Amino acid sequence: MRAPNHNGLRERLAVTFVLAACAPAAFALQTLDAADGVAIEAILSTREPTRIRIEGARIVDVFGNIHSSGCMPPPMPPTVPGGGANAPAAPPAINPAGEIVIECDRDKGEIYVRPVGESIKPVNLFVSSPEATYTLVLRRADTPADTIVIRDQAAAQRRMAAAPRQVAAGTASHVRALKAMLAAMATDQTPSDIAVKEVGHSIALWREVRFQFERSYRGRGLIGERYWLQNVSDKSMTLTEPEFDRAANEGGELAAIAIERHNLRPGERTRVFVILKETRP
Repeated sequence: MRAPNHNGLRERLAVTFVLAACAPAAFALQTLDAADGVAIEAILSTREPTRIRIEGARIVDVFGNIHSSGCMPPPMPPTVPGGGANAPAAPPAINPAGEIVIECDRDKGEIYVRPVGESIKPVNLFVSSPEATYTLVLRRADTPADTIVIRDQAAAQRRMAAAPRQVAAGTASHVRALKAMLAAMATDQTPSDIAVKEVGHSIALWREVRFQFERSYRGRGLIGERYWLQNVSDKSMTLTEPEFDRAANEGGELAAIAIERHNLRPGERTRVFVILKETRP
């Protein structure tokens, strides 16, 4: 394993303040670099649901040759003479010629899709966020359940330009404390005012990885957690910071996440650093 670049980690900390609204992945990832209106290809499991999400944004609409969808809000009970409000609602519409079944997680702004029928032709799906519409060409394959992450760098830059920068909003002393905590976690050179506790227990994260909570740090109003993650699957994977925003074991408000190596081949491993703001009762 190559030696960690501690300077690079400290540089990354200044811009890697993770939005708590992002959700962790449940399985392996297909991370797709996308742009509005440009077709991108991905693999669609023929026997398991495939999760689709947009990095940093919610899915608000889906278009395509849909067989059935659980994404529509429940219909209002019709008022009919003598039936009142308790009359049964009509069942969801079924399109017999449709190619795909869709279910929604409205709280997270994600969808789960599964193809129907025996056709081998790719499924075309249009997935919309509040900012853009992405064209997916989903090629069917006999694979396990998977997660497709749509990553739009241009949209992310627009959101960052429109939103107040969290780094600028913090005080200089807070940013220095974050950098000092990350440096202590990455280099094992721990200042006297930061307490270190060995933990060393495994955590069930995704079935494709081995994830171990190695050590915790506490001091300067922050809680640091250092993890080891190993790719135990037979495929390469790409890691992103928002996938770990709920990995923390201690209570506190998420402040920053940094990953030493974002791309792992089978068997390779990396350290993951999570920093929380300590909350006091």
